[in-house]
Amino acid sequence: MLNHFKYTLLIHLFIILNIACQNGNKEKTEVVIENTNEHLVQLDSAQMNNIELKLALAQNKEMSSSFNLSGSIDVPPQNMVSVSMPLGGYLKSTKLLPGMHLKKGEVIAEMEDQQYIQLQQDYLIAQSKLKLLELDFQRQQALNQSKAISDKVFQLAQNDYESQKITCQSLSEKLKLVGINPIHLNAGTLSKSIFLKSPIDGFVSKVNVNIGKYVSPTEVLFELVNPTDIHLSLNVFESDLAKVFIGQRVYAYTNNNPSKRYLCEVILIGKDLSKERFTTIHCHFEEYDQLLSPGTYMNAEMQTNPVASTVLPESAFVQYANKNYVFVEKAKGVFEMMEVETGISGSGYTAFELKNGMQTNGLKFVITGAYQLMMIAKNKED
Repeated sequence: MLNHFKYTLLIHLFIILNIACQNGNKEKTEVVIENTNEHLVQLDSAQMNNIELKLALAQNKEMSSSFNLSGSIDVPPQNMVSVSMPLGGYLKSTKLLPGMHLKKGEVIAEMEDQQYIQLQQDYLIAQSKLKLLELDFQRQQALNQSKAISDKVFQLAQNDYESQKITCQSLSEKLKLVGINPIHLNAGTLSKSIFLKSPIDGFVSKVNVNIGKYVSPTEVLFELVNPTDIHLSLNVFESDLAKVFIGQRVYAYTNNNPSKRYLCEVILIGKDLSKERFTTIHCHFEEYDQLLSPGTYMNAEMQTNPVASTVLPESAFVQYANKNYVFVEKAKGVFEMMEVETGISGSGYTAFELKNGMQTNGLKFVITGAYQLMMIAKNKED
């Protein structure tokens, strides 16, 4: 009897509340939230029209995330050339300026020094002497074969000839070292000047001398760069290293012009971690811009591998108490607030999984009006 009385009382209270709403005494429609393991929000048609809810099924998309890196433009050792004068000398003339483009074999400087004359002179005299010693060696060889002279005399002639050949060869290599072809050298072509030529196709990175300056053999006159293999060196922290792979695409940009993106590809991944827990990766420019100089600081954005994901528009997600939620339609005007684990975001969508392990197949999610729905739910709970 007591239970029947309570039930009858609840029915009467419900009828009174409905009559009060119909008479317009309250413009605000009541929201019923059952505080069990589920958060339910029940709305009437007027509320649904006011909020302008939109529903949609979850979609399956290939999602990829990105993370930011920093580094600089680097040049491998084989593509950076330091030009020096092996014998030293005075710089007579040069037209080089930083940034200037060069072709292999092009004259880049004229050097002057009296030691160049001395070297050429020594070579020509050595060659002349070699011819005499060669004739004497041949004559002594013929006499030795006929036993007209002793073996000792022949051996001395042979030794003098071989020694002179070594001297001539040594001087010949010295001439080649400073860019003089010994084959074309004769008394009429002696010169106090020699010409330095570019060993590569590329551009001038640095000019370290001025006209009239004497440079020693150890000084670097110019630094040249071959841009065919200039690459981007980026620092990747240990936490992001697993996301990097050979062939991965990278979009790099400078601080001065962040809107201009340079497409690069990962070609090498470092194996050692620094004290700061990062390693270096090297990326090749798909198309190198000659305005980018070695050492230029660069930022980069790296895309991860696409992953098949269940996604909803970003507007479907709401946050409450540092947790993410979505609303699922349970019945006409009834919505359940479900906690989700969010993942990769991009292009207006966010990947997610329902916390309770439920499958998303067939579920209709609120994709517009989720925030208003949450406010009604939480205000009612308060």
